[in-house]
Amino acid sequence: MSDGALRDAVAPLAPLAGEAWAVGGGVRDALLGRAVADLDVAVAGDAAAAAARLARAHGAGRFRLSRAFGAWRVHGGRLPFAVDLTPLQGPDLEADLARRDLTVNAIAVPAPADGGREPPRPVDPHGGLRDLDARRLRLVSPEAFRADPVRLLRLPRLAAQLGFSVDPEAASRARADAAGLWRAPGERLADELLRIAALPRPDRAFALMDELRVLDALAPELGACRGLDQSPYHHRDVLGHTLEVVEHAAALAADPEPVFRSQAPRVAEALGRPLADGLTAGQALALPGLLHDMAKPATRAVTPQGRVTFMGHDRLGADMADALMRRLRVSTRLREFVVACVRMHLPLGFLVHRQPLSLRQIDRYLRATAPWEVEIIVLSAADRLATRGPRTSESAIRRHLVLAREVMAVHFRLADRGPVRPPVPGDALAAELGRRPGPWLGELLEALREEQVVGAVRTRDDALRFAREWARRCGG
Repeated sequence: MSDGALRDAVAPLAPLAGEAWAVGGGVRDALLGRAVADLDVAVAGDAAAAAARLARAHGAGRFRLSRAFGAWRVHGGRLPFAVDLTPLQGPDLEADLARRDLTVNAIAVPAPADGGREPPRPVDPHGGLRDLDARRLRLVSPEAFRADPVRLLRLPRLAAQLGFSVDPEAASRARADAAGLWRAPGERLADELLRIAALPRPDRAFALMDELRVLDALAPELGACRGLDQSPYHHRDVLGHTLEVVEHAAALAADPEPVFRSQAPRVAEALGRPLADGLTAGQALALPGLLHDMAKPATRAVTPQGRVTFMGHDRLGADMADALMRRLRVSTRLREFVVACVRMHLPLGFLVHRQPLSLRQIDRYLRATAPWEVEIIVLSAADRLATRGPRTSESAIRRHLVLAREVMAVHFRLADRGPVRPPVPGDALAAELGRRPGPWLGELLEALREEQVVGAVRTRDDALRFAREWARRCGG
């Protein structure tokens, strides 16, 4: 336990001595010697007034977090982290702590009356300090999950994040209460799910969600993947394969070099960019990684020759992923990203059998996956790395990864060239062809762009000749 880190964490609360306690994850992390990202504070009385005093003391700003719960955030100034203040949930501190989820989150430390010079004295009515020592997650109350179903996701997230075990009774309660997961608002479930996606090893949290049957509750299609056998090209059932894809995607986001070699710095840069909802592109890949095969149970068939197939699982899976993302109320950008990745996770693998590829073929693939070319290529590579059945040869895996590198290199090369602009503007092309602008013109300009990319059209005359021939072929 780190008394020094705990003392540093609560020292800024000195202006609230006698009326406030640090609680929750910030206390837990300080005791573990982990960095404190923010600090929750329970206040006996008016949290708004306490927030005002704390903000004045530290030259910080403040704003209301929740009108319903009377919560305020104080941030900036001389504060080392944001402080969230909420009135005690109950008549006193003991009642407040009894309402919390896990014993390691039900430890309170009073705001220091001496400016933080004395060792902090934790208030621990539920044995959270012992559980921290044992690296164990245990429920404060058997009713914890029913009181707030979001905790069904928080439990596996914290277990994976902290490397803690789950107390058997907590695991049993989670299985018993998992069916009630969606009693919580979708956006609150999404918040925990996105925190899982941001973990270095999100697959570990997803695996624990599976053990606790929380995965079934989140998306029954994923539960149906458990035990579903595949072709001899796979070494695990559909759910086991899915978890491996998530693992490989996270590993490639952390270090693309083993697959993408000289392209790795640019891949890492692309995956490190913010995508949506607080996730980088690399972190967000955990979501399509989890969902990319969710339609396999619904599409599984066996041919007369005994071959297992999942025809159309990419398209149906994209629809299922779209429905889930809408139910979770994630942003439109994140939803569209997940859906596109699920829909397009197969085509690169199909192209392996058509090598060597022309620049035209690669460009068409990249246009089909835009604007998430890098992420979809990485997801395809992760999918390939998680497919190592008895019928899969190392040479087949190698061919796929070589193609992924080649396509990635072409993507960056084309990106460096900048936007491809037609030698003749669209309205001028329409006039030359004697046609009114319409949807056909967009199709022509796209076909013209492709000819420019492969070098078949360079000049105005080239563009006009191509446009006339295109119009003739297409009935214009």
